[in-house]
Amino acid sequence: MGVSPNQHDKAPRPRTVDSDAETMRDLLRLVEATPPLSDGEQERLLERSALGDKASQERLVAVNLDVVIRLAADQDAQGLSMPDLVQEGSIGLVEAVRTFTGRGQGDFAAFAERCIGAQMRQAIAVEAVGVRDAELLIAAATDYEHTQMVMRRELHRETTDGELAEKLEWTVERTRYVASVVADARKRHDEEMLEFIDPAAIDFDNDERVDFGS
Repeated sequence: MGVSPNQHDKAPRPRTVDSDAETMRDLLRLVEATPPLSDGEQERLLERSALGDKASQERLVAVNLDVVIRLAADQDAQGLSMPDLVQEGSIGLVEAVRTFTGRGQGDFAAFAERCIGAQMRQAIAVEAVGVRDAELLIAAATDYEHTQMVMRRELHRETTDGELAEKLEWTVERTRYVASVVADARKRHDEEMLEFIDPAAIDFDNDERVDFGS
């Protein structure tokens, strides 16, 4: 199975458990602060939403945010955080708000839940594919580095892409792609290590040497 070339120049900073919890607290405070719909308000808002009225759409999304949070809590996230699931569910809710009137659906609540759930399940499936691809890429990079090291020792020289491809039983294209991934990972590792070094703290002109044995 090949490796899909889908790399980002910069990986996003991973969110922490604390930041996710704070995000959820903010969302729950928003739910509590949102006034409920009055009699007949939902029907009027849905009609206006179908015509593209943004204020009506936002009002319906806000008042149904608790539904999104409830459905997100019921999902087996498989790598997605609660805020991620809520965001995906909100996309499904917006779609429900925009399209309900034109679908001939009788129960908006049921229709919205179907749209929210479908969007969440799609996001979870996409995430699962991404995790699998990442695992395959890590395994391929490990195989590449090990094979490259062994062949260098055997040949006493640098190996060519063709030689590595033959040994790994890969195509040359795949070999070159994995090589670029490995090179990029090494570069980022070196850059991260340099962040710990303060050039101002190093006296390059001082001939004195530190005796680490003392």
